[in-house]
Amino acid sequence: MSDIYLEKLAKLLLSYSTRVQPGEKVFITAEDVAIPWIEAVASQAFQMGALVRTTVELKSVRLAKFRYGSQEAIQAEDLFFKTIVDHADIFLSAWGSWNTKSFTNIDAEKIKMGIQANEAVRRKFSQRMGDGSLRWCGTQYPTHADAQEAGMSLEEYQDFVYRAGYLHTENPIAEWLRIEKDQEKWVRYLNSKKELRIVSEKTDLRVGIAGRTWINCCGRENFPDGEIFTSPIENQIDGRITFSFPGIYMGKEVEKISLRVSNGRVVEARAKKGEDLLRSLLTTDNGAGFFGEVAIGTNYQIQQFTRNMLFDEKIGGTIHMALGDSMPEAGGTNQSSIHWDMLCDMRDQGEIYADGELFYKQGKFIEDVLG
Repeated sequence: MSDIYLEKLAKLLLSYSTRVQPGEKVFITAEDVAIPWIEAVASQAFQMGALVRTTVELKSVRLAKFRYGSQEAIQAEDLFFKTIVDHADIFLSAWGSWNTKSFTNIDAEKIKMGIQANEAVRRKFSQRMGDGSLRWCGTQYPTHADAQEAGMSLEEYQDFVYRAGYLHTENPIAEWLRIEKDQEKWVRYLNSKKELRIVSEKTDLRVGIAGRTWINCCGRENFPDGEIFTSPIENQIDGRITFSFPGIYMGKEVEKISLRVSNGRVVEARAKKGEDLLRSLLTTDNGAGFFGEVAIGTNYQIQQFTRNMLFDEKIGGTIHMALGDSMPEAGGTNQSSIHWDMLCDMRDQGEIYADGELFYKQGKFIEDVLG
């Protein structure tokens, strides 16, 4: 991404997404491949009067922990993340890697141990995010590895990333304010409903949502953004759902996931590839076999699957559900060390009903429903 777009992104993240104020403690972190992004965001934050701290993650060191570290080392709490969660007012992070397949051959049980080690700090992170005392936003720094994963050249991927965030427009913030207004009408509609029924290929799932709050995602916590979501009632999900695209966890792919759900809990789990990881993650803890999120993707600038859930869960015309940790701000009570998003394409034969009323068909909202 050229410097002009890095500068636009940095200004948007700080002035719009997290609304930084002078004197606030801003923590910025990413892998070493994304150092230009760290520098751009830190420079802008200093200009806005923030107190800035940066950390650079080395994927090679993290990989060495899982390859060679003792059980004690793998299960040790991440003190850098804990410091951020304990002290930051604003936390900005960027995804982007030299190698998106680094963890492919790491044992699934070791990955689970590493997840469990940070359960307490992740719970505090969710709590602070929910009550607004910590403002976090994660974004993407385009790299050759991520571009290759998406099936694009670096130049094509850069263009894809900034167009998904409307950074190619004269006033990106105005675009996101427009999106916020458009999505809010569907948030209000769904806030009055008690049950969703999601129907698609090999999918017929009922999801209880009574009393839960739908959240309008318009670039405040993820950037780019474009979704509305809630945390479903934990024990009121029944039926079957088949996910159209691979579920990806720490670079590992699980293909053709099909889950049968009864009273909220996954009681049957199948996958064509990676079923061992799927089953392992479902037993991470007591909450891992329940859903913490149901969401509708609304960013129609994003239409192709890129193997990057930051973008894929926002694809206009899809829904996604996440196993594990729920969002307190949406009313969720499920707690887990994992939050694993899985994506279902609704653009062909998908339908969503709210209290029996069809309001979404073949990947689009039915505007007439609103009157």
